[in-house]
Amino acid sequence: MFNPELIAQAKEFADKAAVKAGEYNGILGEARHWIVQHFGENGLLAAYIAGGVLLLVLLSRLARVSFNALKYLVVPSVVLAGLASYFMGLNFAVTLPVTVTICSLILLFKG
Repeated sequence: MFNPELIAQAKEFADKAAVKAGEYNGILGEARHWIVQHFGENGLLAAYIAGGVLLLVLLSRLARVSFNALKYLVVPSVVLAGLASYFMGLNFAVTLPVTVTICSLILLFKG
């Protein structure tokens, strides 16, 4: 059922991911130690709060970009391609790249 070669590759990938996670954990541990040494526990708490706020800002920006892509690119391009194929008799697969290009330009200039 499962390919042994695929399972071996998955295990190798998991081992590499574990090594990378350990490296990042070591870096974060060193940063935590440095913050506690120089700024104390209150500085560590401030760093956690600042990191959390930065993460929330990053996630909100990512959500906004995703929503704008859906709102101004995906939905309009599919609708326009469907309308063009229905009313003009063109193939949907031919009109979709054109509508995606036009909607991409609109999204790019809208900002």
